[in-house]
Amino acid sequence: MLGQDVLAVLKASGIEAVGLRRADLDITDPAAVRAAVEGVSVVVNCAAWTDVDGAETAEEAATAVNGTGVRVLAEACADAHVRLLHVSTDYVLPGDASEPYREDTATGPVNAYGRSKLVGEQAVTELLPQDGYVVRTAWLYGEHGPNFVATMLKLAAQRDTLDVVDDQHGQPTWSYALARRLVELGEAALKGWAMGGIYHGTASGRTTWMGLARETYRLSGLDPERIRPTTSEAFVRPAVRPAFSVLAHDHWDEAGMAPLADWREQLAEALVTPGFAALAAQARDGAAG
Repeated sequence: MLGQDVLAVLKASGIEAVGLRRADLDITDPAAVRAAVEGVSVVVNCAAWTDVDGAETAEEAATAVNGTGVRVLAEACADAHVRLLHVSTDYVLPGDASEPYREDTATGPVNAYGRSKLVGEQAVTELLPQDGYVVRTAWLYGEHGPNFVATMLKLAAQRDTLDVVDDQHGQPTWSYALARRLVELGEAALKGWAMGGIYHGTASGRTTWMGLARETYRLSGLDPERIRPTTSEAFVRPAVRPAFSVLAHDHWDEAGMAPLADWREQLAEALVTPGFAALAAQARDGAAG
């Protein structure tokens, strides 16, 4: 989802880039990774094990991709003097705060997925203190992969009402907006404007999953009251979810960039793209029927 958007932004910006699929590059293979990073200026790592619940019973496999693979990338980039932009997650944090998490807040993942991603973060900051950029994101949605916004629109065509969790707080972030920011950060890194370290690549503002679902319906011409609030206890999952995933954005100021736009603004922009617009039209047809 994110990788395709990064490539689209780079192409629109006229920046030469190579996108490597899973079949093209095993990021846990040191020799292959060293060959892949040779001669490039910036590596953007969008590869990840993203099955949060699956990681609970396959933590070693998740860590191989999210931790070991990232260390291999970081080592190769350090040897080749290449800047690395690594995408991480709010799940490295404990999720029990009441104020937005700063970039320097102590980590404390509550599930296997978060632990695996933290291993990757630590590899980047250890091996690339100047040329490594860890960009944490959260509640990501986009046209090119399974995500909450798409699911809500698909279900709108099938059900009259939906019960959605209203006690988890976060920042819904459009993958294309994050892709634009990653490209901007890469350019700023090459110019020496942005220092290495941890950045929070999430939308401004905050909401709950119910709030996101209702705003998705409202912007799509559907009745938001079809979304009913419920609690996390009603949807027990193998992996514990953080109750609070709101991140602060202080480091963007230091890099001379404003934080990403408010989540509502991003959502409005996303929903008029062809993929989401088609889902919304199907949902309206289903509601009319």
